Amino acid sequence: MTVAGLLLAAGAGRRMGTPKALVELDGEPLVARALRALRDGGCTPRVVVVGAAADEAAAAARAADPDAVVVTADAWARGMGESLRAGVAAVPAGADAVLVLLVDTPGIGPDALARVAAAATRDGIVRGAYGGRPGHPVAFGRDHLAAVAAAAHDDVGARGYLAGRDDVAAVEVGDVATRHDVDTPADLADWQEG
Repeated sequence: MTVAGLLLAAGAGRRMGTPKALVELDGEPLVARALRALRDGGCTPRVVVVGAAADEAAAAARAADPDAVVVTADAWARGMGESLRAGVAAVPAGADAVLVLLVDTPGIGPDALARVAAAATRDGIVRGAYGGRPGHPVAFGRDHLAAVAAAAHDDVGARGYLAGRDDVAAVEVGDVATRHDVDTPADLADWQEG
């Protein structure tokens, strides 16, 4: 079973004041930290979608993971849906499933990613769960990718595709990960203090 890692790192980070892909946590850009987590979690190949500050984000991604496929979402400013569409289009045909990770979730590390990836199937959907509450990451089997891409638009990523489905498997990751986003400078300060 081949599970590709798809890192969405294209946003401008308006609330952060800078693209989150380039925000440093413990001296490392978030894009580098997330790619390392995907690699260490067993995801291969790895695709990272950049947009805002594309050249700098792509350089940071390539420095962290020379094997990663870097894709620029031309319509990134429209929102996460456009980034998801660009990333899904770049996933190699040999991948049986795609595990989607957001660059601003540094509390999701390799252990959580490996758990979700291990549960992935070609025809299923698997989500990380925190105390039973669904969250990230999400793994989509190959059979879902065209529909996921079709449903993604503007700032709606896979949320619309997932809404109301009763066939999404949950894998508990709350014991090895946190679901908190790093959206603002205050969030980043909390991480640095924690």
